[in-house]
Amino acid sequence: MRPKAPSRSPRQRFRPLLPVMLLVLGVALGLLWPSLHRSPLMLGQDASYPGARARASWSEQSGGVIDIRPTTGRAATLLIIYPGGLVRPQAYQWLGTALAPASVETVIVRFPLDLAVTGVGRADDVIARYAQGRPVYLAGHSLGGAMAAQYLSGAAAGKVTGLILMGAYPAGNVSLKAQTSLRVLDLLGEHDMVADASDVRGGLAGLPASTKLVTIEGSVHAFFGRYGPQKGDGVPTVSRADAEAQIVREVLTFLRKD
Repeated sequence: MRPKAPSRSPRQRFRPLLPVMLLVLGVALGLLWPSLHRSPLMLGQDASYPGARARASWSEQSGGVIDIRPTTGRAATLLIIYPGGLVRPQAYQWLGTALAPASVETVIVRFPLDLAVTGVGRADDVIARYAQGRPVYLAGHSLGGAMAAQYLSGAAAGKVTGLILMGAYPAGNVSLKAQTSLRVLDLLGEHDMVADASDVRGGLAGLPASTKLVTIEGSVHAFFGRYGPQKGDGVPTVSRADAEAQIVREVLTFLRKD
């Protein structure tokens, strides 16, 4: 009778698999590192705008927000911004600074991993805390714009006066078409290759008929926020300053019609 081979411990059984497991783990960390490792949130970093001044502060309330206000007095309008995917919220502080002299308070939301999909309904708490009876507008860049539209397609209908999409469009299963009182400004970068022009125009099918589509001449996807070039984007034919001036002009015109 052949003697039984000695049984191996769990450690001995898994030892041959260890190199493969370490390799898989290394690849996974390499792919996820850009999402897991976020640069520090630095208030005021590259946030100036010609001829504009504002007061900016960071609050951990409402899940973490940058609050940008006029230097004096109380703003007449509240604008909430959902950042683009994997973009730090301070990348949009320049826009809040530019709008502050026009009596606009801008609240930029921080999301876990900088992904608006992790907290679509975050505007609820921001509105409850900051609106104080003022008209509320919701803006979103790229993924943030898609999530802003999704937010407004649910129970949030009626809480927000208007929506500003920046290089963004609603998901295919989202429709705001029946919300005829919702004002929408849809901004498209002329050379945006991330939010393709055909996709942005196709997204109009899910927006109210009164939606205003405006092309930011010579601009690209990354010119809506100050976070550097973006992979896969187009080549701009205007300076960032020129593109930002167009964006500010269109947003101010839209807000002043309230």
